[in-house]
Amino acid sequence: MTEFAPARIAVPVPGGALTVGIWNNAPDAPTVLAIHGITANHRCWPLLADHLPGVRIIAPDLRGRGRSRDLGGPYGLEQHARDLVAVLDHLGLESVAVVAHSMGAFVAVLLAARFPDRVSSLTLVDGGLPLDPPDRPGSGDETHDAPAPDGTAVLGPAARRLSMTFASVEEYRDFWREHPAFRDHWSAAVEAYVDYDLHGQPPALRPSGDLAAVGADVAELYGGESYRRALKSVRQPTTFLRAPRGLLDEPEALYRPERLSEEPTIAGLRVIEVDDVNHYTIVLAEPGARRVARAVNDALHVSSTAAPAATIHD
Repeated sequence: MTEFAPARIAVPVPGGALTVGIWNNAPDAPTVLAIHGITANHRCWPLLADHLPGVRIIAPDLRGRGRSRDLGGPYGLEQHARDLVAVLDHLGLESVAVVAHSMGAFVAVLLAARFPDRVSSLTLVDGGLPLDPPDRPGSGDETHDAPAPDGTAVLGPAARRLSMTFASVEEYRDFWREHPAFRDHWSAAVEAYVDYDLHGQPPALRPSGDLAAVGADVAELYGGESYRRALKSVRQPTTFLRAPRGLLDEPEALYRPERLSEEPTIAGLRVIEVDDVNHYTIVLAEPGARRVARAVNDALHVSSTAAPAATIHD
């Protein structure tokens, strides 16, 4: 039976406490650190946990999201990585396999680059490689020194909703039911994820993502020189799972297929093309979550040496 509401703990970090969800909190279980996306929260992972029985899933609400929304700045990918080290220290975890979705995959890359002894493998789910700047097809070297654009446009309704209020939980559910990514994929898992995202009291319920936190993070998703160096320094075995459809279920994916072989990237990157999912349903619907779980399970059983690059079509 799927567990939508895992146990929660509070981990001290600069400025307050980070809320962390834990599925299967058995100290001797193999452990995976799961990192959510830019406007998401830890409740995006129940289906992954369902497909990994016997594996402990440690899933934080990142600073400025979920029940960690009241943690102030500084924001940004480097701060998230430092917060996650605090989580590992608090739980006495020396090294873990990491799975991360969307913006969380960028955080995972920095965690692996800055603190390599704490990460045994990376499973990056439709994120972690610099995005193509808006209106600039391709990702060649000619763009990497350009100023980062305002990236909130790429998030579409996911960003706009953060400034909205909702009179009831049902009204917020209706907002998400009409979202193109979920219109044909509504489920108990999505509903539990959506419900957890709200804070406040009716009739002034608000999504938990903090606009300042999201704005600071999204500006980094196009990959500056420091991030490019971090990518190239990663030596852990790394798998990238690509969704063929985008945030609005559109046929233009967040990542072009050819982007995964272009610079900057991670040496030996293993690519999995996941059929019939969009950027959200790759983690929040059964077929996507099942495929991500297989990749994570494989990562738990590989050596610490990066494997040769390969592309796998499901």
